[in-house]
Amino acid sequence: MSALNRLAAWAGRWRGSNRLHDPHSGKPEDSASTAVLTTLLGGRFVRLDYDWSYRGARQEGSLLIGCQPDLGRTTVHWIDSWHMSDGVLACTGAVEESGDVDVRGSYAAPPGPDWGWRIVIRPSDPAALHVVMHNVTPAGEEALAVEAAFARAGAAGGTARD
Repeated sequence: MSALNRLAAWAGRWRGSNRLHDPHSGKPEDSASTAVLTTLLGGRFVRLDYDWSYRGARQEGSLLIGCQPDLGRTTVHWIDSWHMSDGVLACTGAVEESGDVDVRGSYAAPPGPDWGWRIVIRPSDPAALHVVMHNVTPAGEEALAVEAAFARAGAAGGTARD
């Protein structure tokens, strides 16, 4: 049985809210958010597509999640129109016993050392899904960056903008 099976059971449409802890203003910014979680390639991958807004401008993102049980790791490739622009952040970690996907990646922050990014995808019950992201300093200190909370909105399929 794949470590992603529990997360795959949350496939479908989701509606909720996104809270960005805005690094520019130092204040949280809340917006409505939708998400679609789908399985790909016979359940070998799960993809979470989502949208949200920043200062009234629509943003989009996607998390492609895979599990490599022979290597004991989970991979996530993250794209987001605001956070990542035209880059991809590759993250590795694990699917926890709880079913949470917990991964980390890093990004360049010139002229200083690289910073880290932590993403936790938490399917908390059949009707709730949470995505939490932390910015991680070079010293390993985590700062909350994004909190998204979703409730089921309908059947599986489609895209986040449907």
